[in-house]
Amino acid sequence: MTDPSNKRWPIIQDLLKREGIARQHLNSFDEFLERGLQSIIDEVAQIEIENAEYPYKIQLGKVKLQQPRMMELDGSITHITPTEARLRNVSYSAPIMMEASVVEDGKTLESRFVPIGDIPVMVRSNACILHNFSTQKLIEHGEDPNDPGGYFIINGSERVIVGLEDLSYNKIIVDKEKVGGNDVYKAKVYSSIVGYRAKLELVMKNDGLIVARIPGSPVDIPVVTLMRALGLESDREIAAAVSLVESIQNELEASFEKVAEVQTSKDSIVYISKRIAPGMLEEFQIKRAETLLDWGLLPHLGKHQENRREKAQFLGEAACKLIELKLGWISPDDKDHYGNKVIKFAGQMLADLFRTAFRNLVRDMKYQLERSGQKRGINAVSAAIRPGIVSDKLNNAIATGNWGRGRVGVTQLLDRTNYLSTISHLRRIQSPLSRTQPNFEARDLHPTHFGRICPSETPEGSNCGLVKNLALSAIISVNVSPEEIVEKMYDLGAVHFTDAKEDLKLDGTRVFVDGRLVGYYKDGDKLVESLRDLRRNSKIHPHVGISFFKPSVEGATKRLYVNCNAGRVLRPLVVIKDGKSLLTQELIDKVSKKLMSWNDLLRMGIIELIDANEEENCYITIDDKDTKKFTHLEIFPSAILGAGASIIPYPEHNQSPRNTYESAMAKQSLGFSTPMMNTSTYVRQHFMWYPQTPIVTTRALNLLGMEDRPAGQNCVVAVLPFDGYNIEDAIVISKAAVDRGLGRTFFYRIYEAEAKQYPGGMRDNFEIPNAEDNIRGYKGEKAYRLLEEDGVIATESNAIGGDILIGKTSPPRFMEEY
Repeated sequence: MTDPSNKRWPIIQDLLKREGIARQHLNSFDEFLERGLQSIIDEVAQIEIENAEYPYKIQLGKVKLQQPRMMELDGSITHITPTEARLRNVSYSAPIMMEASVVEDGKTLESRFVPIGDIPVMVRSNACILHNFSTQKLIEHGEDPNDPGGYFIINGSERVIVGLEDLSYNKIIVDKEKVGGNDVYKAKVYSSIVGYRAKLELVMKNDGLIVARIPGSPVDIPVVTLMRALGLESDREIAAAVSLVESIQNELEASFEKVAEVQTSKDSIVYISKRIAPGMLEEFQIKRAETLLDWGLLPHLGKHQENRREKAQFLGEAACKLIELKLGWISPDDKDHYGNKVIKFAGQMLADLFRTAFRNLVRDMKYQLERSGQKRGINAVSAAIRPGIVSDKLNNAIATGNWGRGRVGVTQLLDRTNYLSTISHLRRIQSPLSRTQPNFEARDLHPTHFGRICPSETPEGSNCGLVKNLALSAIISVNVSPEEIVEKMYDLGAVHFTDAKEDLKLDGTRVFVDGRLVGYYKDGDKLVESLRDLRRNSKIHPHVGISFFKPSVEGATKRLYVNCNAGRVLRPLVVIKDGKSLLTQELIDKVSKKLMSWNDLLRMGIIELIDANEEENCYITIDDKDTKKFTHLEIFPSAILGAGASIIPYPEHNQSPRNTYESAMAKQSLGFSTPMMNTSTYVRQHFMWYPQTPIVTTRALNLLGMEDRPAGQNCVVAVLPFDGYNIEDAIVISKAAVDRGLGRTFFYRIYEAEAKQYPGGMRDNFEIPNAEDNIRGYKGEKAYRLLEEDGVIATESNAIGGDILIGKTSPPRFMEEY
């Protein structure tokens, strides 16, 4: 009996071929270059140079990236390819050019693009010189056409930034903890903008007082005082911002009573200022408190005074969820649910680094210009920029994996043992949790991992469950502009929270876009349906997630979340409408014959990308014969496995740990990791003489390209007792099989030497050392018998241990050696 899902395999096949193995890395890096760099520079916007005589400003404008290049010894600039960077042990990076304008008395005097440093370029990204090269052109440049890219080349080494799990940003996560026998209720929000993250925590104490913990404040601040400082003057406004439900408002009583003496917005700012900056002048205290409110508190909602009211509204929502948790109306959020997680790739990680490096550059630039005094103009600005500040920070971090603030091991040397190990490394995800702690729940397989994280491919030992791999069908979301979505919502009838009437606030649904409360809507179910129709008709981006939470308790708040952020793990599902699957055999045949792509099906609304939050609103079936009561249909069930586990034939007939062992061991088998053996720059490499594809294969094996570069061999195996004795877990290898070449590999190692140039024109030379030159350390003519005129061993020479392969002579270090 054939599985009906088999006919849907061409969809998965087309998806992987078009998206590629390392698409999540490439999308993240491209997003950083297109938007992230510019937004970090726009944060600074201008630098004020406070010269006593001629004060002026430097306006920072657009930023652009040039092609990857390197500086030669003679000072000339040449374009560089990844192969050349590997061969010459240099970094594959490109200069960042920033527009700088000198502004005096409101007039722009001159403007120019100036270099601010080099950024490592991800291989095969939009900034890479190989982008959009044909197969033939890639081969001409010494590149493997099947290489997925997604890694960096630093000092000739290939390094990959492994995906890092993190809690979702800008989302209120409520939890209950036991402290000293009492339940403590907490609401956490990680407010994030490009390259910066601030944590806000609301805690309900035993006496019912709700306090806020903000970065930059050494003490807890009562949430009522904080909301008042943000512009909600009256008790009525504050209570309404939390909820209009009487039982929720009753829980606020303790919070109002404790700070009854502070009644105005101005008094609240003074109250906060005295607690966060004691002993300072009042003027500085107030300034410090206002900076805290604008910059330290919820930066994703804005950093200006006009954003304060929206921040107060957000605090009200956090307090509301906290009280609903205490009343038992909602359950604590599950931190291991994949809807509460995002995965950070190269783009987000580099944004953190670049933000710090660019701030240091601006500080140094300001100091240099103010010190130079009279010199001003664009040439002085260009001279004051030290590009090494940015270049060194980025290069050192990727080369060592040390990201600052105690984060280590962020980058790893790309595994090139075989092709599967490379693919698996690029699809790996790691958790920031400590390897030495049990963290049982974090290590467990979670239901939301289905179709997103491979259930089998995880290491044994301390990393078990903390290092994971993406499933074949998993797709990582990209950033989508939330402004477009908000506009569409208001067009559909959503009402802004400042204009909403009391009955709408009481009975309606709160609508959030990327954690931002945008308003209310009367019928949440209707709005969800309308938004999903827009997505299925390509009116909004397919990566937008739409989820609706409707608690069963009367009076509890209904909430609709629309997520546009990057890093959510999505999976494709077939849409079922009116009890029938929209994916017909005719459409599958068109995809199979390459008349259509899976992207066309996505645009037509036949396939939908679903995140873990939205999946809570779905009812999914594997069987396409019984679709009456379901909303979605699985495309291909075995696509829930990762690259390592998907090459195992019949994995459902094995014990679970056996699949995990095979996923690890398949990555250790030897074969041909690259067809470009003669130009391979890997320092140590094993190649197998007679690699074979397995006799029994899976569809994924061919799809991943393992048939073109096989690893391992098919052995004839007998399982039997040996000479009447029982040997447990041992193998006896046939000598005849070994003689015929079983498991024969050759080991490939690079020996290299470098000729340096010294001050005064002296330099090292590659040559056959000559006895007449009176060279110190000369070993005699016989030792150099294998060398040719250029000082390098002749090809196809028979060399043994101790033979000299490269002849190099260096000038005397001190003049008295002459």
